[in-house]
Amino acid sequence: MATTPSIAAPRADRGNLRAAGWMTGAMAMFAIEDAAIKFLGAGIGPGQIVAVIGACGLAVFWMLLVRQGGRLLTRDLLRPVVVLRNMGELLGTLCFVSALSLSDLASASAILQALPLALVLGAALFLGERVGWRRWAAILAGFAGVLLIVRPGAAGFQPASLLALIAVAGLALRDLATRRMPRAVRSHLLSASAYGVMVPGGLVLAAAQGERFALPDGAGAAGFAVAALSGVLGYAMMVRATRAGEASAVAPFRYTRLLFALTLAVAVFAERPDPLTLAGAGVIVGAGGFAMWREFRRARGRA
Repeated sequence: MATTPSIAAPRADRGNLRAAGWMTGAMAMFAIEDAAIKFLGAGIGPGQIVAVIGACGLAVFWMLLVRQGGRLLTRDLLRPVVVLRNMGELLGTLCFVSALSLSDLASASAILQALPLALVLGAALFLGERVGWRRWAAILAGFAGVLLIVRPGAAGFQPASLLALIAVAGLALRDLATRRMPRAVRSHLLSASAYGVMVPGGLVLAAAQGERFALPDGAGAAGFAVAALSGVLGYAMMVRATRAGEASAVAPFRYTRLLFALTLAVAVFAERPDPLTLAGAGVIVGAGGFAMWREFRRARGRA
């Protein structure tokens, strides 16, 4: 008996292709945001940078929340999982912005790519998820790649690189808390509250470091505008990507952020990553990609 050709597969392929494009665009925006923050860090303290970007993001997502008929000041903000998520976001942002200000863009961005591996490790240790020996091997390989970049005790060691590693831990805490987030909590509320805690967090960091607040000049104002705009656009494009395609097809394109960051590091800041840094970045990307592939394969098996 003749069968009618299925159109589901071509539609899925087209959806995944569009989603890959959205995700690649999002990663480009985030890399531009990182470059703008590093540019600002040459003359402005990290505390002031975090506070200003937090205020901009809070304003944007608060308006989006109001358009949806939601409110910012609700009891949802007092949920322990929301508080934990915001603390992870704050720790990750403060440390990563400080790392960008004090170390190379290329090395900080490469270390950040260890986040998927940190998520697998955190899920195994704190959420009770089963992790097989293959993913454990990927975790070990990925953090070996981090050591190639950080190189503690070596002549090229940058202490600020440790801040990027702490940022990975903070962002992993944020994402692990998000996995336990009730569906009733609006995504724009989470984004607005996460940006909101950056304002007092940045002010506290500035006070602790004795930063002097000053109005930015024309170049500084442009840097803040680029950082805020690219960050919001990156977030919107990433959400569009996750809704348009399958997670297993879209997730690997997150690593394009490193490619964009390396390009900007060389072209804008005249950085020259050494072979060990590039090798470490390659190990991290390979290990993280393998861990994600195993996770999606397990998820499909359960389905």
